[in-house]
Amino acid sequence: MSRRLNFALFGCSLVLALGQVSAAASKDKDADKSTFLRLARDEREQPVAMETAIVRYKIAGQDQQQVLVDLIGAVHIGEKSYYDNLNKEFEQYDVLLYELVAPEGTRIPKGGGTGSGHPVALLQNGMKDMLELEHQLHHIDYEKDNFVHADMSPDAFSKSMADRGESMWTMMFRMMGQQIAQQNKHPERTSDVDLLFALFDKNRALSLKRVMAEQFEDLEGAMGALEGPGGSTLIAERNKVALKVLAEQIAAGKKQIGIFYGAGHMPDMEQRLVKEMGAKRDAERWLKAWDLRGKAKHGEARESGAKAE
Repeated sequence: MSRRLNFALFGCSLVLALGQVSAAASKDKDADKSTFLRLARDEREQPVAMETAIVRYKIAGQDQQQVLVDLIGAVHIGEKSYYDNLNKEFEQYDVLLYELVAPEGTRIPKGGGTGSGHPVALLQNGMKDMLELEHQLHHIDYEKDNFVHADMSPDAFSKSMADRGESMWTMMFRMMGQQIAQQNKHPERTSDVDLLFALFDKNRALSLKRVMAEQFEDLEGAMGALEGPGGSTLIAERNKVALKVLAEQIAAGKKQIGIFYGAGHMPDMEQRLVKEMGAKRDAERWLKAWDLRGKAKHGEARESGAKAE
């Protein structure tokens, strides 16, 4: 297998393992679009943290009363402190909508399993162990009274994919094509050599996290490649379900609502909020998902001060 194909597979696996996360925005990104994942860097431009956003929007509810909706981007493997902070954030909402392809109304027991037989779950569990991180389903408390399931059922998901002629393999191949194109365009960026060094580094988990975090700067087109002009079941169709539940909750009089989905869902989710519900972006805040500080490869110390991109 060629180096470019090998690293493309690595990049695709990373997207699936982390929950279809979106790329860190470029410095000239559209000012009207939010960023839901970024790298924080030190004075030497080395990554010291990977962070996810909570972006707030204002929507006119019943009788034009203001409703606050937060899009809470997530990665599915991260530091335990990240999920502890999310649990605290969730307490403020009248209702918290969450993603999970499962029968309607499904609740995950606290510390519940990760569907270990599913290929994506196997990949996530492997990444979790290799990076010395934790899995979202082990630490988010889904039994809270304000949690509401807002995703497709397995039957609806499978039917939508069949109707669209989609499969996990077709989506993987789309992402692989985008990854190879990015490598051809920027051959100077992270490569198999970096991955090899990380695998044999004394602090393998930290080095691999840094290599993987750098990949997010090369994944800007991954979600576009995955979605295509007609969208996809994985992102667009599931987002439609989430926003249908959102509309129901607003109609029920809820005034402060959070939507907790993989960060890769959020650019499309934001567009739909703005276009279909007249949402106005209000504010954002950031949570540290991965701590990338520590000794660099081969014992070289990195600076600890961070600056956001």
